[in-house]
Amino acid sequence: MSRLVVVGNGPTSHRLVEALVAKGFTGRITVLGEEPRAAYDRVALTSYLAGRSVEDLTYPVPEGVVPRLSSRVVDIDRRKKEVTTADGRREPYDVLVLATGSSPFVPPVPGRELDGCFTYRTIDDLDAIREAASAATSGVVIGGGLLGLEAADALRGLGLSTHVVEMGGWLMPRQVDEGGGAVLRGHVEALGLRVHTDAGVKEIVAGPDGRVAGLVKPDGETVEAQIVVFSAGVRPRDELARQAGLEVGGRGGIAVDDRMRTADPAIYAIGECASHEGVVYGLVGPCFTMAEVAADRVLGGGAVFTRADLSTKLKLLGVEVAQFGAMDGALDVTFMDPVGGVYQKLFVSDDARTLLGGICVGDATPYNTLKPFVGRDLPGSPSELLFSGGPASTELPDDAQVCSCNNVTKGQVRAAVADHGLTDVAGIKGCTRAGTTCGSCVPMLSQILAKSGVEPSKALCEHFAYSRAELFDIVRVRAITTFSRLIAEHGTGRGCDVCKPVVASILASLGGGHILDGEQAALQDTNDHFLANIQRNGTYSVVPRVPGGEITPDGLIVIGEVARDFGLYTKITGGQRIDLLGARVEQLPLIWKRLVDAGFESGHAYGKALRTVKSCVGSTWCRYGVQDAVGLAIALELRYRGLRSPHKLKSAVSGCARECAEARGKDFGVIATERGWNLYVGGNGGFSPRHADLFASDLGTEELVRVIDRFLMFYIRTADRLQRTSAWLEAQGAAYVREVVLEDSLGICADLEAQMERHVAGYADEWRTTIEDPEKLRRFVSFINAPGTPDPSIAFEPQREQVKPVLAPLEAVRS
Repeated sequence: MSRLVVVGNGPTSHRLVEALVAKGFTGRITVLGEEPRAAYDRVALTSYLAGRSVEDLTYPVPEGVVPRLSSRVVDIDRRKKEVTTADGRREPYDVLVLATGSSPFVPPVPGRELDGCFTYRTIDDLDAIREAASAATSGVVIGGGLLGLEAADALRGLGLSTHVVEMGGWLMPRQVDEGGGAVLRGHVEALGLRVHTDAGVKEIVAGPDGRVAGLVKPDGETVEAQIVVFSAGVRPRDELARQAGLEVGGRGGIAVDDRMRTADPAIYAIGECASHEGVVYGLVGPCFTMAEVAADRVLGGGAVFTRADLSTKLKLLGVEVAQFGAMDGALDVTFMDPVGGVYQKLFVSDDARTLLGGICVGDATPYNTLKPFVGRDLPGSPSELLFSGGPASTELPDDAQVCSCNNVTKGQVRAAVADHGLTDVAGIKGCTRAGTTCGSCVPMLSQILAKSGVEPSKALCEHFAYSRAELFDIVRVRAITTFSRLIAEHGTGRGCDVCKPVVASILASLGGGHILDGEQAALQDTNDHFLANIQRNGTYSVVPRVPGGEITPDGLIVIGEVARDFGLYTKITGGQRIDLLGARVEQLPLIWKRLVDAGFESGHAYGKALRTVKSCVGSTWCRYGVQDAVGLAIALELRYRGLRSPHKLKSAVSGCARECAEARGKDFGVIATERGWNLYVGGNGGFSPRHADLFASDLGTEELVRVIDRFLMFYIRTADRLQRTSAWLEAQGAAYVREVVLEDSLGICADLEAQMERHVAGYADEWRTTIEDPEKLRRFVSFINAPGTPDPSIAFEPQREQVKPVLAPLEAVRS
């Protein structure tokens, strides 16, 4: 056997040839692909429109493999054992592997061939969509499944008002049930997309220019759109096999046995074009397993393909969705949080002892640890497992699958760690492939490492081998001011959604300039991009700083006038500020200017920074107060405003032991005493409330400020990514932090104090500097290609003499 030919050049084909080379295949491997480019990662296709290049997505060609691009195969001659391409070239084979994949299904609706209609399958498709979007304002995706929502996200990212039309009763009907679909719809509509379920397509109509102008539903409603994307499923590309007389499945697909072999012993079929026991698989995990089995069989091995795990975990439009095992059972346990947009359901046997499957929408935490228990006895009651997220991975048996994409079991991971001396997740990835495709199993791999006696790497991500604290010191000591320099000198690759915001925060903490300046702007999280928190309907909140909660009547009037003039919803917050909600993105600079002109500034409600310093009225007004709580709260808030940190910071000052400001529930809280101030640290509310610890007693005001300076800067230097002061304090040890901050055991307190002084001296209001800079103002538009056009999908209705979004996202669930 010396000549192996592969027809098709997608991810499954690449996995096959990669496996053959790794296993020592010595013959000639020729890959015939009809696209004009090398194999690339279709799973990450949408990221191409978000800025990744073709090179970023392209797979490296394994050594010895001969790829022939733009070579569409049109005929298989089984007798001569050769294939013919469209340009007449003949390629002989000893073994032929068909990996032709699938093609998008385009429903036979009138108008489907108009200019402006696209499929969503290849890089060429995406290039065409991007070009068309430059002259469009709205688009519609036909199909509300996994790929349909990806396509909708892509259109949204291109600045188009986007609709999703799904024939079924809810979104993603193959992955979630009706309850999960309702919650998912809420999340999707909260981002400004319009969802049409139980809806078909009657026709696609053209405008005067002959291009797409809209889509007509069977009920007669017309959805205006200049772009239509078909994402209504796929069909296996089995036409070559049919022409060659090979058997195909009843629902299409080239029929194969457990060895991935067709009726012809010299021909294999893998991936989306293959039909195994009548099933065609469209998920990457089963397709990669088919490739591995075929490679093994070509080399004389005994691997077999059995029915594949169809579990999936993904993040669509920022929403976690997961499904594993069966989607029904004798009994089920359901958790639903309509406010938080979370839906979780477990299906169990009639005796509630065996896990059959599960669905998660909004929070997929239970997926990683519960999925391997499908078909096994549960290690606890279903409700306990659901609410706790499941047992630790180390309780799993060795034959439990931890990576469904690459069919890797816990036992294989443990063996790799032991046999190869692996010390980090990257090593496990390289040795077993676990975690290399979708990445959802990476937390479990870390847990298995820890149980194996290996301390997991503290690397921030795959691009930096350092922890956040180590990166902070590198940036500080080497005076690095840009992400590009940091990753060039101390990292690899181009960075990711993990490391970019972390480095942005570090640079801001060290006085690296405005967060929207130059390269820094591209590093920020979603909210920091617009200096405002995005809300459920795609609008933003505006929260001006009100230091200590003290505000003048004139200030209140200005806020009221702004809210009235811009039609905003107003709410007093728990942090003694006033929320203004419902601002469209293009309104933000106009609102900020009104507020800044009246003396207000950004309250940093959008950033990982100091939020508020809450206070009671203290000794100035209260007969129980023993110190001026308001005065101190104002001083602290003005001192630490704009201070970027690993997580948000909240504070409070109470004027006496009655604790009206709730200082012991804050990251740093102050309570007045007869002799000064008591400082409490490490408290927080939220999902896991924690009372703060008493850190120092009876401090004078000057000493108190100095101690807080040191505490905050030590936290900012040494905390992990997104680690609150409570978790950081417990990890460091309160006694150790006291030694460092109060006793200067490390000799760094003078440096910590100087660093805080630099922050105070360098503070500038982000709202003011933004509205004074025309370049920064350019980003505040709803549509890049139509800067003056407001988002037409945003609408409000009256409620209690104020406004509320029309797109109340979870009403379907409540009803």
